[in-house]
Amino acid sequence: MTEPGTDAAAAPAAPRPRWKRDVAAFLGGQTISLFGSMLVQYAVFWYLAIQFQSGVMMMLAALFGFLPQAVISLFGGVWADRHNRKFLIMGADAAIALSTLCLAVIMLAGFSEPWLIFVVLAIRSAGAGIQMPAVSALIPQITPTDQLIRVNGFLASIQSAMALLAPAAAGVIYAASAASTEDSPMAIVPILFIDVVTAAAAIALLATIPVSAVVRTGADAATGYFADLVDGVRYVADHEVVRWLLLLFGIIFVLTVAPGNLIPLLLVRSFPSGEQGNVVNLALFEMAFSLGMVAGGVLVATLASKWDRIKLIAASSLTFGLLSIALGLAPGLLVVFAVMLLVGIVVPFFSTPSMTLLQETVEPERQGRVFGFVGIVMAVAMPAGMLVFGPLADVVPVETILVVTGLATFAVVGLALFLPAGRRAVAAAHAMSRPGALAEPE
Repeated sequence: MTEPGTDAAAAPAAPRPRWKRDVAAFLGGQTISLFGSMLVQYAVFWYLAIQFQSGVMMMLAALFGFLPQAVISLFGGVWADRHNRKFLIMGADAAIALSTLCLAVIMLAGFSEPWLIFVVLAIRSAGAGIQMPAVSALIPQITPTDQLIRVNGFLASIQSAMALLAPAAAGVIYAASAASTEDSPMAIVPILFIDVVTAAAAIALLATIPVSAVVRTGADAATGYFADLVDGVRYVADHEVVRWLLLLFGIIFVLTVAPGNLIPLLLVRSFPSGEQGNVVNLALFEMAFSLGMVAGGVLVATLASKWDRIKLIAASSLTFGLLSIALGLAPGLLVVFAVMLLVGIVVPFFSTPSMTLLQETVEPERQGRVFGFVGIVMAVAMPAGMLVFGPLADVVPVETILVVTGLATFAVVGLALFLPAGRRAVAAAHAMSRPGALAEPE
């Protein structure tokens, strides 16, 4: 078995011709697709928060929206290492668009029960379980290794720019639709149709990029699906850096991302402004977060290519805990928006170096499986947290939950960094994370 952090290739290959054009087309397509997905995500969660104001309902949305991704990611990573990643992404996008179109048509026919929304959330989540490992593994396949952190940084920045536009667009469309109809669920139907169009555009862009399946060599080429899956589990279990990062992802998603999904409830309950006013506040909240991500993504893309990946990950993880406490103690809406701006700035300083570190230290033929496990951790940890925090939010103020989870994040991340196992993983990551550790994409 190849040792973690090394490549079987004897020497780096030359960058693929027109790699800049291919990367630009890929990033453009993914950004368009993400914009449509964000519209749907905002609209659905806002609708549930405004109509029901229930922590249990938000918990159910999180479960249906993330658990299917965890199950499918278990296989999605194997598929990404065995099949053409381009076609996996296109197929998943098409399936998600079709399910969204069906929901729009059904709602136009007068059916708007919450379980219909949950079913579509589950289908979209399953599609993400296929897309996520394929997208993460395709980026290093078409990008020179020494450009990875820049490309990942630009991806975060572009996506954040779309995230800044998406809540504003969702707010305008949602408010206008709500004002024109007495049937509140119908307010999200136009957004569902927009998502179908953006998915089609993303598929068309991706179709222009020449991508072949990863060439599997040696004994790895003859293994079956189950053997690939077992090999992926063993690899993750034995790889100190991957194991440590997965633990860190789990901590952040349970203690920070999960309670963060309750902030719409905080806004609706603590700062009620009527349906249209609530929509405006929710849109401004998301825009503040996205504006911060734009700034953070630009900083990472332009300044962080030579910065220590581990220090960025560690500092941003601890900062999440502090900002969660600040959110819980915020005395007014403006302070909530200001703190969310800071949270957005910090996110790229965690996500970009984390993804880059995995791309730099994991062999190309195993990246699909590794990113599949990353998707599993993310998709399980957040709804696992919501199983506790969702019902708790109907008994305890959301502000209290944010303060307690912020303190817990600070303490647990500190332990993960400074316990002996954490220090060994950090040392191994420093040794593996170096330019040229993996071969350039063919």
